[in-house]
Amino acid sequence: MAQWTILLFSFLFTFLRGQETEPPTILECCQDGKNRALRGQDCTILPLISSSHTCSSFLTEQTGAVSALDGVSSCISAVCVCRIAQEQCCAAAAGDQLCDNGIKMAREQGACETPFFQGDPWETQISKMCCDCCALGLMAASRGSSFELPLLLLGRQCAHTAQICSEKNTTEKSIPSGEGKSPEQSRMFRTATETSGANVTAKPPEGSDTCRESNCSQLCVGNGTCVCYDGYQLKKDGVSCEDVNECLTGSHNCVVGQVCINTEGSFRCQRETSCGTGYELRDDNKCQDIDECALGIHNCGPDFSCTNTAGSFRCHPKKRCADGYIQDASGSCIDINECVAHTSPCLPGQTCVNTMGSYTCRRNTVTCGRGYHLTEDGTRCDDVDECRTGNVCGSHGCVNLVGSYRCECRIGFIFNSITKLCEDINECRNYPGRLCAHKCENTEGSYQCSCTTGFKLSHDGRNCEDVNECAANPCSQECANIYGSYQCYCRRGYQLSDIDGITCEDIDECALPTGGHVCSYRCSNAPGSFYCTCPPTGYTLASNGRTCQDIDECAAGSHTCSISENCFNIMGGFRCLSFACPPNYQQPAPGRCERVTCEFTRDPASCFSLPLRISFYNISFPTNTPVPANVFRMGPSNSVPGDKMLLNIVSGDEEGYFVVQQQAHGGEISLCRALSQPRDFFLTVEMRSRQDTSVIKRCIKACQPNNIGCTLNPVHLITHSALSLPTFRDFSEPEDIVFLRTVMASNPAPLHGAADVFFDMLATDDQFSFDVQKRSHQGMILGVVRQVKPIIGPKDIVLEVAMNYVKSGIISHRNIVIINVFVSEFWF
Repeated sequence: MAQWTILLFSFLFTFLRGQETEPPTILECCQDGKNRALRGQDCTILPLISSSHTCSSFLTEQTGAVSALDGVSSCISAVCVCRIAQEQCCAAAAGDQLCDNGIKMAREQGACETPFFQGDPWETQISKMCCDCCALGLMAASRGSSFELPLLLLGRQCAHTAQICSEKNTTEKSIPSGEGKSPEQSRMFRTATETSGANVTAKPPEGSDTCRESNCSQLCVGNGTCVCYDGYQLKKDGVSCEDVNECLTGSHNCVVGQVCINTEGSFRCQRETSCGTGYELRDDNKCQDIDECALGIHNCGPDFSCTNTAGSFRCHPKKRCADGYIQDASGSCIDINECVAHTSPCLPGQTCVNTMGSYTCRRNTVTCGRGYHLTEDGTRCDDVDECRTGNVCGSHGCVNLVGSYRCECRIGFIFNSITKLCEDINECRNYPGRLCAHKCENTEGSYQCSCTTGFKLSHDGRNCEDVNECAANPCSQECANIYGSYQCYCRRGYQLSDIDGITCEDIDECALPTGGHVCSYRCSNAPGSFYCTCPPTGYTLASNGRTCQDIDECAAGSHTCSISENCFNIMGGFRCLSFACPPNYQQPAPGRCERVTCEFTRDPASCFSLPLRISFYNISFPTNTPVPANVFRMGPSNSVPGDKMLLNIVSGDEEGYFVVQQQAHGGEISLCRALSQPRDFFLTVEMRSRQDTSVIKRCIKACQPNNIGCTLNPVHLITHSALSLPTFRDFSEPEDIVFLRTVMASNPAPLHGAADVFFDMLATDDQFSFDVQKRSHQGMILGVVRQVKPIIGPKDIVLEVAMNYVKSGIISHRNIVIINVFVSEFWF
């Protein structure tokens, strides 16, 4: 296809230039480039064969003609094509020459070290590549595994070089139909074919111009006949070539123990049981190392010593060179270009400069930013893979970024984009009160819950459960578990120690501030309790075990009083008392003397001056009674409004232990000095009544002997009184006008059979303008007469009020109060 294109270019060139001189052919241009390469010229600055024509000048002259052709580019010219062929053939020839040097080095020295080759780095690279590929082919041939070379994914030139070195007759196998050609011509042809892909050959012999128009797929002979390489056969079309399967046709030379494997254009013999290079198969089917040094089959030169190794050998120079030099194949010491021989002789950011026997490092001027570093050649900045250069993320994952990096943090950590570190997440501070029931303690990458005293962590690791401390018996007596703690308590008679709060100590009830009130007499402490005792005589311990009860000797009959004496029980003992009424008195009941009727006495005037009644009262109270203390109250049995009572101690209190307190309706005898020792007092108390001026007349019942009707009449006292009232101008509510006092104690809930007083209005006006109410005043029953309706004076009204003394539901006696009310016509 390439030949047809070239012919098209030639046709166009002839058409456009007319009758001018024809330019050089492509073969001439290619041959000129090859010759210049063999002379060592630079293939990138080759001079043109014909200097009178250039691509630019030719395009300028032919602009009109080229534009007349449809679909043909104006830049296509024979001169441009010649220049391309000249440069490409020059480069191919130079490459073949460098490749031949590498093949020669591999066959002669068996070593392909870079310092062995001379020239620019690109020339050294080509020679080393061909040397390495040839060494690969030689090794494959020595192991009998040259058939494996096509299976390797090598480059086209490397694969072809390895295949040539692995075969015995490389020259004949390269171009079988090229008789008379030198190996250099054959390699030039092969290289040009592999490089450009066109069937361009060296200049053919005379009379072979018919191949220029040939369409052969591989080779063309002088008469225009197409032929194929070895390992190929011509198809029926006489142009194309196809691979010959030597394994099927039997044209291979594999021996017994080898397997034939067909390859493109050839075949390879693979040993069924292979020991590999450097080993041989013994009769016992075991592999044994081949000592190349002992057998003399090594390729070490005279200045090198051979050292056998397992499966191979090594050539060591006998003459040692100084540092910075290396010994070549001839034994000479040549300078080592450390800048090329070593991968990175200088630090990053420096440029290596070779010197004789050494090298220097020149610092680059390129400055790289954070996250980048200078390349080895010092010309640019590359990204720094922080994840490989150091443990930047610690135990966390690391992801490299352009100019930076990011840490993939574990659970419980968060990446800080500023510090570029994985920082612990304080779950306790970020989620307060939502992770732990009591206390939360942050840990590295997590958190831990704990409980306050008295609780333990539950199975979920978050909530807290109450600890039953009582199960460990921490208390000396009793224990009560409470939520989050426990409480020790003691049995009765013990108290909890203030020191440890656990031990129970005995309570000395007798020593307490209230110990004197625990027992009425004497207290004795006991472990966990106490007991009370009483005086040896006159008392007995009550059922409550604390109070000392007085023994009533009089009721028990254990007294020693005579028949004529009265037994009076006192606290802790008794007294034998003898009372006799004086003259003009009679004894209606024990302990009571009443004055006889004075009209029947000899001296009535002296009789009327005597007290109406003499009563004997016995009172007992304990020693050390707190003072002042009321011990006796005294008042009249009958009184009317306006009466005033005068109470006085006549005798028996010479030392002043008692005092009289006057009240509106009687009086009280009080103890004013404390008594620490038992003592008997005989007091004579006199009570006198002083009538009010409003009382006009008072009548006391006095029955004659044997007057049963008088005796059965319940009325004992009739009192006449007078009262003056104004006309109330603004009468809006009842008005209290008269108070009827009694000596009967008031009881809000009177007991059955107890004494009581009832008031009854016996007489009033026709309008019922008055009534009477029962009230309580200072603990005593009081009767109040009220005006309940307005009255316009002048008017006179007589009121009659009954005071009924009832006991056990029966009226014992009655007092009548008659009140004369005089209402004025004025309000003032």
